[in-house]
Formats: sequence, structure tokens, C-alpha cells
Amino acid sequence: MQTLDEIDMEILRMLAEDARRPYREIADAVDRSPPTVSDRIDRLQEMGVIERFTVVIDRSTIDEGVPVLVDLDVHPDHVEAVRSAVSELRAVEYVFTAASAHVVFQASVPDGDVRGMLADALDFETVETYDVMLLEDVEWTPSVTGTAFAIDCAECGNTVTDEGETARIDGERYQFCCSSCRENFVERYAELRAAADG
Repeated sequence: MQTLDEIDMEILRMLAEDARRPYREIADAVDRSPPTVSDRIDRLQEMGVIERFTVVIDRSTIDEGVPVLVDLDVHPDHVEAVRSAVSELRAVEYVFTAASAHVVFQASVPDGDVRGMLADALDFETVETYDVMLLEDVEWTPSVTGTAFAIDCAECGNTVTDEGETARIDGERYQFCCSSCRENFVERYAELRAAADG
């Protein structure tokens, strides 16, 4: 198990600025070879630090609609269902789930009909109240600057250090702070899998 070092952090910073940045350019910046940078990026993906490479689109240039920020105060039992339904809406760009049972999303709504859009996607009985704010501008600037990165144990949530362990289960890689956590997780996963397979 390896922790993230300054080179990893610089690679992440550069990719956050431009995910299409050539490995040669990153390699020059971190004083490593392009194959080394490629290996580090592969490792960051395997560790789950990098989930995917994506494109940020200014939807105002391609979509007609009114840019809004919507805050849904959701019944706690329905947060995941509401988040999932909102995420599938074509007009929605970003979705945030707050610990306080709020689902907040940014969208470009055709004809500005937020209520109609929500009525088509949600059961209003799952939502206590909602607020809509008209947006003047949207800027999305992901950054790793000033962030302290640490990998969390999949079992207990503690920080995984160099003494940590890794296990690949059903194609997914999980990180653990110790062998005890790894064994507990693997055992419980097998039990749940057996119960599901019935």
C-alpha cells in the first residue's frame, strides 16, 4: 500500500486543471518520465482517488433554459431516491447531497418551469419544501490545492498508511488500514453475497 506523495498531488492538481494534459507535460513538471506518470495515474485510478476523466461543459452555450440552483428539503428516508431521480434529469449538471437531508442541484431548466420539471421526476410527498435561486453565472473550478489527501479504510474509516493492505473483490479495489479490517470486510462481503445469491 502506498500513500499519496507530493508528486501524486501535483499530478492531481494538473489533471484537475486540464484532464487532457499530455503526460509528457506532466512528466516535465514533476521531473519524472512519461511512463512513470502513466503508472502513477493508473495507481491513483486503482486506489479510487481518480474516479474518471470528464469534460466540464458550459451548458448555457448549447442549451436553452434558465440557469437555477434548486435546494430540496427531503424527508430523510427518501434522500437517495430523490438524489437518483434528480441526477437522471437531462437539465441537471451538478447534484449535491447534504448531511441535513437536502439535495441541491444546478440545472438549466427549459422555459424556467422548475416545478413542472420536478413534478415529472419526483413524488412531491418526498420533499418537505424547495427553494429555487436564479443564477447569474456558474463557475466550476475543481482543485486539489490546499487539500490534505488520505485514503480511508473501507471497513472502519481510519486513515490508511503505508502499513495498510489492499484487496480486490469482484473487480473493485478496497483499501484497509490493517489485516483485521481487511479480513472483517472480506468475510462480511462474502456473507452478504451468499445471502443475495440465495
